[in-house]
Amino acid sequence: MSHTFQKIEAVLLPTAIQYTPEGSDPKAVIHQWIHAIASDYPLFAEHQGICKEHLIEILKLSNLYKDKVTFKKKLPSTPIKPAIKSTFTFIDLFAGIGGTRLGFQKNGGTCVFTSEFEKNAQQTYFENYGDYPFGDITKIYVKNIPDHDVLVAGFPCQPFSHAGLKKGIDDTRGTLFHNISNILKDKQPKFALLENVKGLISHDKGHTLQVILRTLISIGYNCNIDHEIITRGSLKQLQTEAKKMVLKSVDFGVPQNRQRIYIVLWKNIDLKQFEYPAAINTDTNVGSVLIDNPDPKYTISDRLWEGHQRRKIDNAKNGKGFGFGIVNKDSLYTNTISARYYKDGSEILIEQEDKNPRKLTPREAARLQGFPDEFLPNKSDVQAYKQFGNSVTVPVIVELAKQISFQLKKNTHDIA
Repeated sequence: MSHTFQKIEAVLLPTAIQYTPEGSDPKAVIHQWIHAIASDYPLFAEHQGICKEHLIEILKLSNLYKDKVTFKKKLPSTPIKPAIKSTFTFIDLFAGIGGTRLGFQKNGGTCVFTSEFEKNAQQTYFENYGDYPFGDITKIYVKNIPDHDVLVAGFPCQPFSHAGLKKGIDDTRGTLFHNISNILKDKQPKFALLENVKGLISHDKGHTLQVILRTLISIGYNCNIDHEIITRGSLKQLQTEAKKMVLKSVDFGVPQNRQRIYIVLWKNIDLKQFEYPAAINTDTNVGSVLIDNPDPKYTISDRLWEGHQRRKIDNAKNGKGFGFGIVNKDSLYTNTISARYYKDGSEILIEQEDKNPRKLTPREAARLQGFPDEFLPNKSDVQAYKQFGNSVTVPVIVELAKQISFQLKKNTHDIA
């Protein structure tokens, strides 16, 4: 980070502290303000009276602002570059290390607000985007969040109570999804993309998904499932339709058998059905993500390898069918990488000639999720594995964002 950028942070710190939500670092406010001034989008906490003119005056007093063009040059260079030409804005919630942000930036999106609770992920996010995320979303005053065109969120899957269903936003109280729905209700973005594990469809026999979708349509949003099915249909009907929202990473050129549900929502847009991206049918192989000459430290020990083999035999005897997954460079794809990969690497082991198999390196884990090689993994292998295991697959998001961007442009053109 440049000395000049550090001076800008220091000058804005006393003001930022006044507007920093509980559970967030003042750096998050400062960085949002700096990028908002440089790229001319709304400030965090404008609702509370903060304005660009005031911040610019503070910067001018320290000779840190002359005009927008020269101020933008003071921002540090980052591994992941912002959109060259911005055509829409979005916010990135439960952001992890920014895989979703990357996909939307590639399609002309500018991120105007980010929230991520986990400290190590916040640091990785900052090192790649030059933007430190806000923290606990439950402590952030919704009206302080800048207006935006698209909300994106990979939210945690939590059960809802079966008692006293109102079929509205109150049914989600006490869960993190409630915070998403509150932001949607207040900010009314044209689109939202909610990502979750495929298991959301079967979670609590479909009841969780039903409450989520009923909440969303109660605040005016549409998705590809008919309102009648959401409000009056059976859980089985709902689950059948929801399966059409599941996309597989291997269908988008990534050699990983990863399936996720992507709920695309829209409001005040002339759209009957969202066209989910079709499989690109590119041949995949594990060799495409492997590096040459990996460090010997990634080769698993004799003890761990013996344990993996023993558990696989025991599980087979007990009818469980679970065990390690081993692949080589010619394999079409791997199992799904998970946040627990750092523990023993059992779901994805790479075959090696005349020695024990090895774990993926962090760079290979990044490639397996479609991150470009300029992306900087966390310096801790443990944290890097957790973060990539929790992340989205970037090429899938790129294709979804492309279609959302197209619809936003089309809607703007139709209005004009």
